[in-house]
Amino acid sequence: MPVNHVPQRLAAPRRRGEWLTPASGLWVPVLAEYRMTPPVPAEQFIDAMMRHLDAGYYVGWLSAAGLWGASHQAAMATQVAVSRRIRARTVGGSRLVFRERSRLADIPVVRREGRWAGFWVSTSEATALDVADDMAFSGGLDNAVTVIAELAEEANLDMARVAALAALFPAAAARRVGWVVETFTDGARGLDELAAVAAGASASPSRLSPYHADSGPLDQRWMLRLNADPDRE
Repeated sequence: MPVNHVPQRLAAPRRRGEWLTPASGLWVPVLAEYRMTPPVPAEQFIDAMMRHLDAGYYVGWLSAAGLWGASHQAAMATQVAVSRRIRARTVGGSRLVFRERSRLADIPVVRREGRWAGFWVSTSEATALDVADDMAFSGGLDNAVTVIAELAEEANLDMARVAALAALFPAAAARRVGWVVETFTDGARGLDELAAVAAGASASPSRLSPYHADSGPLDQRWMLRLNADPDRE
């Protein structure tokens, strides 16, 4: 079939929910179970869409945290890190939002296999650092703290790996992860190593909450200004 005939031939099947068009020129078949009861999970088409758009990506933040077992507050949309600017969109009833990520290729990812297609997701350690770095994208301070604690407990965060990744993130990210894990969980091996990396990342303390003034007690171990109470956010 000539390429220019595809839209016309698939118009009716698309109306019946049998096909999706996540991006111009891309057609993706929909599993039968989602044709009558959308939304279609983004994992069914995200990999094909990003390859079609020729952009690097990984599923991250709260979306990745949920896949790692930290589901305190599910993301209202699938959150995707990308190598270049891509507009948000709704596909098959699923909302996708994108964040440009510097040094995206350096962030460790793992392949997840869905029922119809595989896709890339950030490792649990990279997910924790992403959540700690961008709290606005992660549902605010209280939600970010809960998600990081759940990642530590459900995904068995490797603090040595967090320490190794710290240089790819602002100093505040590693400091927040370390403080949260030490304060709200039973702890984890490698915290001393992470604390040394976090303390040496910058001479200036970081703020626990990016939304509050630089005030409050200073946690010397984590070089973190405790300028907010997560339980009250």
